[in-house]
Amino acid sequence: VQLVESGGGLVQAGGSLKLSCAASGSIFSINAMGWYRQAPEKERELVAAINSGGLTYYADSVRSRFTISRDRAKNTLYLQMNSLKPEDTAVYYCAARSRVGVGPDSRFDYWGQGTQVTVSS
Repeated sequence: VQLVESGGGLVQAGGSLKLSCAASGSIFSINAMGWYRQAPEKERELVAAINSGGLTYYADSVRSRFTISRDRAKNTLYLQMNSLKPEDTAVYYCAARSRVGVGPDSRFDYWGQGTQVTVSS
């Protein structure tokens, strides 16, 4: 499975960005996908995830501001980020796994290369 992210960039606080993750390869094996982020000197954290049944997970820090969605026809995962804050600045990674779990303890099998999101104050 190959994952390629796009859509990162520089935005002012309060603005919006939409990240995309195009999946290819053995997509039939994927049952859950998610977005992680890692800021400098911080641990990587699961931001949002969604499984094949539509079950979603959001970190408390982004709930009500971020929305995860997918387009099965395009094999693409999205993350709509609204009301962005400087603390959202991080490298955002797309991830996929064969199991259906979407919680923060889920271990993902496949990773993209990451896309930088920078929110200026």
